[in-house]
Amino acid sequence: MPKPLFSKGKQKDIARERLAILSTQAEKVFPQNKSLANRYVFLARKIAMKSRLPLPKEFKRRFCKHCNSYLQPGVNSRIRTRQGKVIISCFECKKFTRIPVR
Repeated sequence: MPKPLFSKGKQKDIARERLAILSTQAEKVFPQNKSLANRYVFLARKIAMKSRLPLPKEFKRRFCKHCNSYLQPGVNSRIRTRQGKVIISCFECKKFTRIPVR
């Protein structure tokens, strides 16, 4: 097995940088090209899984966990509060994500 170029810590730092870049790029490109924004979400999730990093909370709530599409409130998603939960509705796949509020 070949020796890795970087240590595990350095690899995780690079992965965190790429996650941040991909999340800002998805937000920036969404109004012009929705499929490219969805591709950025897919790549960010893949990098996070490969490097075994948790996604940042603010980015985790910006995509649908069912269809992996980037969510822009008011455009292709709806955010409501109900009975102590934040409910995010995806208009692409018609599914819901419920997040408890403490």
